[in-house]
Amino acid sequence: MLGWALTFLIIALISGALGFTVVAGTSASIAKILFVVFLVLFVISLITGRSPRAV
Repeated sequence: MLGWALTFLIIALISGALGFTVVAGTSASIAKILFVVFLVLFVISLITGRSPRAV
């Protein structure tokens, strides 16, 4: 998930430098959404991974 977010961020930076503003804006929005989803899933996995197991 984080890899995809970084990929879209790089696409946004390159297309922004080349003047493709619509593609840059769309790619940046997708990168932001994927990064937030990654953070939420990461926090959930940290919380559930540290809970003690019932024996």
